Amino acid sequence: MPVPVTNLLPEEISEALALKVYQGRQLFRWIHAKQVFDLDAMTDLSKQMRQDLRSRVFLPQIRPMEVLRSCETGDKTQKCLFGLADGETVESVAIPERDRLTLCLSSQVGCALNCAFCATGQAGFRRNLSAGEIVEQALYLLRDSDRGGRTPNIVFMGMGEPFRNYDAVAKAIRILMRKDGLNIGARKITVSTVGDVPGIERFAAEKWQVRLSISLHAANDALRSKLVPLNRTYPLAQLLDAARGYCQKTGRQLTFEWALMRGVNDSVRDARELVALMPGLKAAVNLIPYNRVEGLPYEPSTPEACRAFQSVVESAGIKATLRRERGGDIDAACGQLRTRQASTPPERA
Repeated sequence: MPVPVTNLLPEEISEALALKVYQGRQLFRWIHAKQVFDLDAMTDLSKQMRQDLRSRVFLPQIRPMEVLRSCETGDKTQKCLFGLADGETVESVAIPERDRLTLCLSSQVGCALNCAFCATGQAGFRRNLSAGEIVEQALYLLRDSDRGGRTPNIVFMGMGEPFRNYDAVAKAIRILMRKDGLNIGARKITVSTVGDVPGIERFAAEKWQVRLSISLHAANDALRSKLVPLNRTYPLAQLLDAARGYCQKTGRQLTFEWALMRGVNDSVRDARELVALMPGLKAAVNLIPYNRVEGLPYEPSTPEACRAFQSVVESAGIKATLRRERGGDIDAACGQLRTRQASTPPERA
């Protein structure tokens, strides 16, 4: 069976392919540092070795099927739909802003958690992604980007719940951080969960500086259980205990994500409920105008409501960042492009 080498660290490549240690490192550098997938282009490997590896290496694991670029003024958001070897599809997003680039990666094909406002959950869960399938999303999105030597930010906020695929996500993070690869600093990587408490507790024990984000969206159990069904398993009291434990154990700040939906969770009262949860937490708030999803009843909050919500949170001495809506014209919310592609019959030749 061909070896999916993007799942592996350099020393694992050497072992799996019976290569010398330096040869495993060479192959790793070509793929990760240079984003090269064509063995013939790996010129410091011997011709015989390249020919031998052709039948022994499974590379790449994913292939771009459709790329959409935002046409909105000042918005250069790019979304890519990838095809996987088993016929499944997954998507990720590149968001450039001034001198920084953020890559939003998926960890699962679909999602089993079925958040009420999310396009991904509407199609259900298909399977977990491998570490290599996760990493290759970043490698493809970086191939044509001019970063001026700067490394991107990575956020696991795409399709799926990262902590329901913990081992593959953790392995992908370690691959992304390798100095002989993309060399992304831990503090430039964020894992976002909708509230998987066992995952938060396990994440708190990791010996790294990778950031944690919790998609909160509501500050009372009744509304949160409606928006995020996982709240019925891990209600707010339990989730906040895990969040406090994370802050105490790591000494790091976490971020609460809040998608602002008109008439649902964007009132001054909602903001005050959020503030009431914050004592004892080293946390900031990331406010995100909701991206419409076809077939769902939710709408983005008005700019006035967004600013009023932010003002209440900031008045309590809590850092609250209001994100600009990005990629609305290319269905940049998680799962939208995949859903559209799956529902559109292929064109006949």
